Amino acid sequence: MRYFKGKQFKKDIILVAVGYYCRFSLSYRDVSEILNERGISVHPTTIMRWVHEYGHLIYQIWKKKNKSVQLSWKLDETYIKVKGEWRYLYRAIDKEGYTLDIQLRKNGIIRLHMPL
Repeated sequence: MRYFKGKQFKKDIILVAVGYYCRFSLSYRDVSEILNERGISVHPTTIMRWVHEYGHLIYQIWKKKNKSVQLSWKLDETYIKVKGEWRYLYRAIDKEGYTLDIQLRKNGIIRLHMPL
C-alpha cells in the first residue's frame, strides 16, 4: 500500500499496533508494551500518530470486507443530547441486531440508502 511508503516501521507493525489499539481498546502505552515484548521498540506517541493517520483508513477497509449479506434491515432514529445540544442519531440494524452503520446529524434530514 502506498500509504506506508517512507515510514520507519514496516506496514505489518503499523497495522498490528493500530489494530490492537482499536480492537481491544488498549491505551497507547499498553500497545507499546505489547510490541516491546515482541522486540519492537515504539514510543506511545508514535502509536497515537499512527492511529490518527491510519485508523479511519483501516476502518473503511474493514467495513468494506465485512459487508453484511442481509437484505433485511431497519433504521432506528433517536434524539439525544451531545455536549448540551440535541442531535439525531440514526442506526441501521440488520435482522440479527448487528449495527450496520451509524449517523449523528444536527437536523432530522437523512438520505435513505442501503448502508455499506
